[in-house]
Amino acid sequence: MTSLFRHILIVFSVVSCSLLAAAQELNCQVTVNAEQVSGNKQVFETLQQAVSDYMNTNVFTNAQFAANEKIECRLYITVKEYADDKMTGDIQVQSLRPVYNSTYTTTLINFKDTKVDFTYRENEPLVFSVNNMESQLTAILNFYAYLILAVDFDSFSPRGGDPWFERLALIVQMAQSSGESGWKAFEDNKNRSAVLGSYTDPQTTELRDLTYNYHRRGLDQMALSVDKGRAAITESLGIIEKIYNTSPMSVAISMFKDAKLDELVNIYSKAPADERGKVSKMLEPIYPTEHERIEKIRKGAETR
Repeated sequence: MTSLFRHILIVFSVVSCSLLAAAQELNCQVTVNAEQVSGNKQVFETLQQAVSDYMNTNVFTNAQFAANEKIECRLYITVKEYADDKMTGDIQVQSLRPVYNSTYTTTLINFKDTKVDFTYRENEPLVFSVNNMESQLTAILNFYAYLILAVDFDSFSPRGGDPWFERLALIVQMAQSSGESGWKAFEDNKNRSAVLGSYTDPQTTELRDLTYNYHRRGLDQMALSVDKGRAAITESLGIIEKIYNTSPMSVAISMFKDAKLDELVNIYSKAPADERGKVSKMLEPIYPTEHERIEKIRKGAETR
């Protein structure tokens, strides 16, 4: 079964409450970097293994995944400070998606959470719970696990990630009640609450439609027709322009850039000049500091 059809079947099984046995969904590579911290490094090795086990053994949904169909993702945790069991640093979160009828994988999420702190004692068990916040660390891991799932499902079916965005809202609500950092609404336009809002707030929720149109109607169609697939991607970019015009400070803007701008350079490398011009003109005011990459889009293969 191809990854594409697996996702379609999963969407139907979630909606219809299928009795198919649930299976673990993620193939997550976890790295903990503590080079900036002096002293015994054993606790960070233990943390890396604990987070890896948590992401790769817990079952987050009722969907059915074969072993070779798991979502490829990565967590890169950088610990910058460590004292009295409290760790402070950042997490780089990435997730990948296969493109239909090709060997190519595309980046869905490439986000750096720079306001991360949690308490972890060596060999402390990380307990998974859907309805309770067991700790700041597990709340953060749950948040990114469900974000990866929600965006992946959205990329295969219109608003297919609904169940997991609902779960994300519950996670954020519980974490906000706990008073832990990184969750408060309007405190930071790039914290976890803001990330959820970029997909669910009325002014920016069309980001979810962009996810579907760009991937399912765009990239997945390019094996059949490069021109038609690219045209769907060009049309989908109008959504990021609309989000910028209504919510220019939304984290959705930078999240799309970090996941997709390099890919867009390749997609439009052989596009007609008028299409390249249209896309570069659309992106220039949104990403004024990305002149070099946008210029590559405008010039296309002639820059190679």
